[in-house]
Amino acid sequence: MRIVCNGMEREVAGGTLLADFIRQLGLELETVVAECDGRILKREEYETHELHEGSRVELIRFVGGG
Repeated sequence: MRIVCNGMEREVAGGTLLADFIRQLGLELETVVAECDGRILKREEYETHELHEGSRVELIRFVGGG
């Protein structure tokens, strides 16, 4: 199925959970804030939030530095 992540169309398997999608991108859950279909999700929701055809996902990643 197709979703849009940060403005780019992506193909994912049906039933993909947000947490699994984030991991597939090589990101750590603890460093990402996610908005799905206009709603900011709590980190504990990532493991249960299922992506659907046409879902719009925005991921913001925090990076430390100095």
